[in-house]
Amino acid sequence: MIKILIADDHAVVRRGLKQIVSETRDMKVTGEAGNGAEVIEKTSKNDYDAVVLDITMPGVNGLDILKQLKQGRPRLPVLVLSVHSEEQYAVRALRAGAAGYLTKESAPDELIAALRAIARGKKYVTPSLADKLVASVGMEIDQPLHERLSDREFQVLRLIASGKRSQEIAEELFLSPKTISTFRSRILQKTGLKNNAELTYYSVKHGLVD
Repeated sequence: MIKILIADDHAVVRRGLKQIVSETRDMKVTGEAGNGAEVIEKTSKNDYDAVVLDITMPGVNGLDILKQLKQGRPRLPVLVLSVHSEEQYAVRALRAGAAGYLTKESAPDELIAALRAIARGKKYVTPSLADKLVASVGMEIDQPLHERLSDREFQVLRLIASGKRSQEIAEELFLSPKTISTFRSRILQKTGLKNNAELTYYSVKHGLVD
């Protein structure tokens, strides 16, 4: 029996995932978490065979949660299930230690197949994501500008492009406005873009915002 922890801040989503899993005979949801702290606490105290993790969690970013989780339980496979498209977070999630990445638009059968694969120690990526990974090999010189950013810088870039002000971003990320200003300066320096308008145009063009 594959024991699964579902980590998502929406109770409706957790309930839906539990329903999908309940229709199988070889896996069971044995734990739920609504935020990053609960993920770390439950995985440290209980045994799971796989974790389904949402990227967008309250407080700590999902990628940061993933990194913390892999430090404490490096062999525990994590399937990232996100509302964000593959272009936005898939490669970053895999680099951070995820065993697979699916969007929430994926079919239930694909979710089950992914969970079975990662529970057996395999990686699970969609054909389109596999193409992106292959294309990125040996292409560091031609990589998109946003790939030069750290995970936190990338997160700030997306929030700026979504139209949020520094104060709003600071409150959402539990950081100071000064820190957000520092991140913005680094983003502009690394990408060579000049202002928020160019950051927004670039993000929309490359599908980085919803």
